[in-house]
Amino acid sequence: MQPEEKKLVAEIKRTAKTGNEAATKILARQLIRLRQQITKLQGSRAHMRGISTHTQAMSAQTSVAVGMKGASKAMAAMNKQMDPAKQMKVMQEFQKQSAQMDMTTEMMSDAIDDVLDDDEAEDDTEDLTNQVLDEIGVDVASQLSAAPKGKVAGRNTEEADSSRMDELEKRLAALWN
Repeated sequence: MQPEEKKLVAEIKRTAKTGNEAATKILARQLIRLRQQITKLQGSRAHMRGISTHTQAMSAQTSVAVGMKGASKAMAAMNKQMDPAKQMKVMQEFQKQSAQMDMTTEMMSDAIDDVLDDDEAEDDTEDLTNQVLDEIGVDVASQLSAAPKGKVAGRNTEEADSSRMDELEKRLAALWN
């Protein structure tokens, strides 16, 4: 349409030079109508672009809505599977079993230590301690001779052994519960 506009402008100039006023007016009206059509066409193009952009935005919103619908279904399914009360029971059972395992490990460790700890190790330990004390100048024998002699008041060894056995039996019973 712009080439037509240029042709009309050139023709208007030609007719104006010839002095034909009526033809110039008619051509001027055609030029005005052509310019109005160009303006309307540009407005229509802008309006169509706006509609296209709006359509694309609506399509994107629809895609987001579909995605959110799928996500909400997945979240609902997970909530059905993960019952908080069941999860709490599982955690409590885990804590209970863990505590029992700790007690068992401690008892086994004590038992192993008792079995492996023989009198030779005690004698070696005592010899090493005496050697170190001799090196630093402490005379244990003279201090031991100055120590009081006789029985110390308190429980006898049988009572101590039976109370220890009672304690071990209670711990074993607690493990089974």
